[in-house]
Amino acid sequence: MQVDQFRDISYVKDDDGIVTLTFNTPRRKNALSVLTFHEIWWAAEHFEADDSAHAMILTGAVAVDADDPSREAYSSGGYFSPDALDGVEKEIVDDIDFSDIAQKKTTLKLYQCDKPILAAVNGLAIGGAATLTLATTDQIYMSEHAWLQLPFAKLGIAAELGSTWILPRLLGLHKAKELLFYPERISAEQAVELGLANAVVPHAELLAYTREKALQLIPPRGAALSIREMKHCLHEPHIEALSKALDMENQALSKLFGSTDFAEGISARVERREPVFKGE
Repeated sequence: MQVDQFRDISYVKDDDGIVTLTFNTPRRKNALSVLTFHEIWWAAEHFEADDSAHAMILTGAVAVDADDPSREAYSSGGYFSPDALDGVEKEIVDDIDFSDIAQKKTTLKLYQCDKPILAAVNGLAIGGAATLTLATTDQIYMSEHAWLQLPFAKLGIAAELGSTWILPRLLGLHKAKELLFYPERISAEQAVELGLANAVVPHAELLAYTREKALQLIPPRGAALSIREMKHCLHEPHIEALSKALDMENQALSKLFGSTDFAEGISARVERREPVFKGE
């Protein structure tokens, strides 16, 4: 898949070799579909193969008519509507593994990339958007208006994208369980205090700040080979454990997607009410 075929994301490389990968479906608050994850995998493939691409920044698109920065979205999580693949070429659809609900392929692809990947979280980051970012990026910078939420328990499903592995390593086991079992909003300030993000940045300065941080990791200002070797040493010993966690997440999601509680969780979300679960 070529960069000019991307529909759900945009991929732009500047003269310094910094790639900005933007979740680019603002009409649905940049929610991530199976196509989005497929395109992210291909974006990582192009990024890795391009010797002139040195660092990547993940961020969310802003609607053209948006006038309130406090309502921006980095990504609102998973997008499960049947229209997600409308008009997509058959060869692209045929290349998507629909059984990989936890997005093992894309998570491992980004995690194993030894070039620096940074996130500029410009607004709400819910579910899979938050877990993808936590599991695969090297530095996370958040707008003063941004917040995270891991709503899996409210939806009757399991966490994914390697979050059951990364969260205990970032937070400790009991705090990780707290965030997963009791899904509350986590402000940008709280995320930094918990160790889930690196800094809170004034909204208008977020992308410029993140780009400046990326420039410090690449030539001529950054020793790119040093950064890449250290990242490899930090990540490689954990590939097997992360892979196993993703397999277990896929098993859990396959089971839970057929549950009564998942149906209730989705219905409650659509109807804007509290769910009433049965444990079935």
